[in-house]
Amino acid sequence: MEFSITTDVDAPPQVVFAVLSEVERWPEWTPTVTRVERLGDAGAPLALGSRLRIVQPKVPPGEWTVTALEPDRGFRLVSRSPGATVEANHRAEPTEGGQRSRVTLSVTFGGFLGRAIGWFMRGLNERYLAEEAAGLKRRSEERARGTA
Repeated sequence: MEFSITTDVDAPPQVVFAVLSEVERWPEWTPTVTRVERLGDAGAPLALGSRLRIVQPKVPPGEWTVTALEPDRGFRLVSRSPGATVEANHRAEPTEGGQRSRVTLSVTFGGFLGRAIGWFMRGLNERYLAEEAAGLKRRSEERARGTA
């Protein structure tokens, strides 16, 4: 079961990626994340294999691993537990000659339990994606203007 949102951002993909990859700062721009803790590589740039502990309201804390990363474009996080796999994708594609971005955020629930959890929590998932996209757009545009 997949949930996805796409929004246009008045900032280049490099700026969007910079905001996204500063994972410890997510709570500053989205109410859907309470805390992000880097596990094992705190302070280093986000990289393939980086591990995170993400705490969100109304959701049990989860451990996530970066399983794909394309600099200045995006990355994928995966969390696994018995019967469930959750994949979160963050992607910024250039538009208008690279001066703007089309950002897609998605979360996919796999496995027997994962699909059931995704279905049960669909309203929360849709709301969280909308809030995250709005916060990312706001922070990225502020940074592009030099006000963040």
